[in-house]
Amino acid sequence: MKKLENTLNNVRVDTAILELAPELEFSRSKIQKMIESAEITVNSKPVKSSFKLKAGDIIEINEQKKDVGCILPEKIDLDIVFEDDFLLVLNKQKGILTHPTPLNKTGTLVNALLYYGCALSDIQGEERRGIVHRLDKNTSGLILIAKTNEAHINLQKQIQSKEAKRKYLAVVHGIIEENEGIIDKPLVHFMQKTVKMNIAKENEGQEAITLFKVLERFEDLTLVELELKTGRTHQIRCHMASINHPVYGDTLYGAKGFRSKLNFKTTEQLLMSYYLNFTHPKTGDIMEFKLDESRYDNDFKRFFTIIKKENKNNEFNNGIFNI
Repeated sequence: MKKLENTLNNVRVDTAILELAPELEFSRSKIQKMIESAEITVNSKPVKSSFKLKAGDIIEINEQKKDVGCILPEKIDLDIVFEDDFLLVLNKQKGILTHPTPLNKTGTLVNALLYYGCALSDIQGEERRGIVHRLDKNTSGLILIAKTNEAHINLQKQIQSKEAKRKYLAVVHGIIEENEGIIDKPLVHFMQKTVKMNIAKENEGQEAITLFKVLERFEDLTLVELELKTGRTHQIRCHMASINHPVYGDTLYGAKGFRSKLNFKTTEQLLMSYYLNFTHPKTGDIMEFKLDESRYDNDFKRFFTIIKKENKNNEFNNGIFNI
């Protein structure tokens, strides 16, 4: 157990720990999860991450080491977009978990990275080696991997401060009338210990902000670009469902209740991380990556092939990839 005597006043407990104990090398997300599980208390009492401290409060940190079993290397192909001594940018395929869970210890990106054999940050624990941010199992596309703890902390801070930009492509049900907009709705877990998320009641939940921009409207579907300003579990999927435009194929968030004349089957949601922009943690260079069409997952390739055939005489056919 580690005890910290708070010298800050009216500061959130998660922020205070980052400032008071940088040697712990905890990310904000890790701190928040520890607070939720009561591994971090204030004056021996459980609190929320938003709890405002008073000078003199005692913060107790009692990290419980979770046994996830041995994480084994596995030979799984990696689509490497960029690599140097500090980080990797990968194109994750659909159907692959980002990291092991208590129920799934094999077939994940971390298993593949361990087989690949490069250095990986370890501040998030063995099961999340190198993972700066995650993508859902059936969300494909660009993901950042840190090779060193220093790079991991730097990149995660860029995401938390909104300096790093992450953009997604999604096909959603229905026609979105606005050309662009902001969805600012906090999120909570639908039920305790379930992965599904819900829109929170007023003054509850975690802040969640998604920007959307319409790229193309079809007969009963809309192609949108989405930019994350926060990175909550299932944020895009829950937010789009909340405005009655669930992501195509997303059965967890209501897509089963919609029908499209396109009517083709997908491996769950048509959602892809296609753009990353961040500052290199060592050199300070601006790093920008946009996924090339040839690297799109099979569901997106099929979608655009069908759309092009059905609209070969329309103007949009020449402009749809101008994104």
